[in-house]
Amino acid sequence: MMYNKIIGFFFCAYALSFACNAQQTPSDIKLGFLVGFGSEFKNRNYTYSNQYFKFQFVKTVKSTNRFSYDLVLQPEFNSGTHQLLNLYFVKPDEENYIEKRERYTKLKTCNEYILNIGLLMRYPLSKKLSLYVLGSVGPMYIDTATERLSKGFAFADVLALGVNYEMGQFILDFRPNLRHTSNAGLQDNNAGFNTSNIEIGVLFVPKKSVKSILK
Repeated sequence: MMYNKIIGFFFCAYALSFACNAQQTPSDIKLGFLVGFGSEFKNRNYTYSNQYFKFQFVKTVKSTNRFSYDLVLQPEFNSGTHQLLNLYFVKPDEENYIEKRERYTKLKTCNEYILNIGLLMRYPLSKKLSLYVLGSVGPMYIDTATERLSKGFAFADVLALGVNYEMGQFILDFRPNLRHTSNAGLQDNNAGFNTSNIEIGVLFVPKKSVKSILK
């Protein structure tokens, strides 16, 4: 219900945007909100599924006749559900391995707080439709220890292929992606998680007046 209200708000704002001053040009900055969900690739050792929402700040830094390039900043909250299925993943040579097996094989929720920074390359198919590739990486904090990833500091890497459709000052955003989390060996458990995800969102393009451009 919350997601429906947010998307509804953006579309109401879009309808009101027709009342704006006609002497305006699109800004090179976009602001947006996305929701997503996904799961680990098929794996018999453990289960992992996730759902998340993120804000998106996009700035175009370069445009050519064929491509444009954007810098992307994405604060994100990700909630994952995880359970170890193969208890022998925890080796007997680990300290307190019996207690760890019992703890890790219980279903648990892992919350992640992430700040991803990325580069987006866009190719227009028409005046309204475009394709893009996005690669991003950033620090994250995970609040629950698992057999695959220790609690605390880690990184999230994302590779996405997306589609944008423009509707006035609003852009519909659809983005399948692959995501990997790990801590680069900074902590004990670093097997990490690999998920395939789908994101859906809306971007808002503010407008700036012609007068401000001419100054």
